[in-house]
Amino acid sequence: MQQRQPFSEVLEAIDALSLEEQEVLLDIVERRINERTRRQLAGDIQQARTEFAQGQCQATSVESLRADILS
Repeated sequence: MQQRQPFSEVLEAIDALSLEEQEVLLDIVERRINERTRRQLAGDIQQARTEFAQGQCQATSVESLRADILS
């Protein structure tokens, strides 16, 4: 099992990298965040579809939703 390092240690390790290495690291982290966000969104969509199919929610119009929010 991988042990987690304190955030401050991670920042210190990043400071020890060259500027080019930091830029590559930033690119990798951004791609990983984007992929994690896509997976989470896909999961949320699947859950919403399942709930809709099971009758746990129902379709509504934008106008109806807006009225509910503003009331």
